[in-house]
Amino acid sequence: MQLSSVSPKLLLQLCISTIHCIFARFFSKVCSWTAGARRGSASAVSAAADSKPNRSEDQDATTPTSVNYHFTRKCNYKCGFCFHTAKTSFVLPLEEAKRGLKLLKDSGMEKINFSGGEPFLHEKGDFLGKMVQFCKQDLQLPSVSIVSNGSMIKEKWFQKYGDYLDILAISCDSFDEDTNQLIGRAQGKKSHLDNLYKIRTWCQQYKVAFKINSVINTFNIEEDMTEQIVELNPVRWKVFQCLLIDGENAGEAALREAERFVISDQQFQEFLDRHSGVSCLVPESNEKMRNSYLILDEYMRFLDCREGRKDPSKSILDVGVKEAICFSGFDEKMFFKRGGKYLWSKADMKLEW
Repeated sequence: MQLSSVSPKLLLQLCISTIHCIFARFFSKVCSWTAGARRGSASAVSAAADSKPNRSEDQDATTPTSVNYHFTRKCNYKCGFCFHTAKTSFVLPLEEAKRGLKLLKDSGMEKINFSGGEPFLHEKGDFLGKMVQFCKQDLQLPSVSIVSNGSMIKEKWFQKYGDYLDILAISCDSFDEDTNQLIGRAQGKKSHLDNLYKIRTWCQQYKVAFKINSVINTFNIEEDMTEQIVELNPVRWKVFQCLLIDGENAGEAALREAERFVISDQQFQEFLDRHSGVSCLVPESNEKMRNSYLILDEYMRFLDCREGRKDPSKSILDVGVKEAICFSGFDEKMFFKRGGKYLWSKADMKLEW
């Protein structure tokens, strides 16, 4: 990115956010020292808890109604706040992935969402397409969806796999190209927004419900996106508060330094208030996000984010869904409270194509 091509206002934002990052990292260290002391004093309690018997066999296990499968971590974008970074290049063989998806279906899964990384990057989207087709055609899942940055999607993918896809969500954090460049949601000089509008047209043409995801951060917090969102008319506009995950976008082992992107709860609420007239807006604060998603990593392990990091369970391929999900940290009540279950099959949406 050439800073000379960026507006003075955005350069000022960059300087301010960098200063904010320095202070945030300092306080993060202080908090980690404090947390370490707490963990030490709580070790006896933890040991006592470990000696307690497991949940009774007759108690119902959590149902994986909706699962987010991040089957690849590789991505062609470098979004500064990314909370699932390219720490490995591993992707399960297709037949193993299908075996895991069937285990999830047999355990009650109704919706699968494929994500990354960038899911269209691996085998130019063909691997993803085969999983989408398997989930809809073989497993007969009510809803199959994808989250993508949109940069790798071609029309021929829709021609081959569009019938099997219910929802395509494209991540877009700003309707200003300079802001997208600063965030890292870009590849060279290609226009992220041109791709967004092109994919919107394809979704309409091939009867796939169109959705937009936006991460609200220090660079777009003042933006008013009402006009563009109304024009694009997605079925849902998911608006996330920028979230720190230790080991992913914060901390010494992280591949990103997202502290400079973090906004306060009040700032997030002000953004929501500014867009309160947008009927498709679905807000998700840090509190709602942290433990209300069932996330599978590239090894098909559930990720527990309750402690501000991603602690993996054993793989469902090794121990089954019922045992692995006990270590997911998933809060089923919060999932339903945030509206995690909605009208997610395109057959039921009654959209005007």
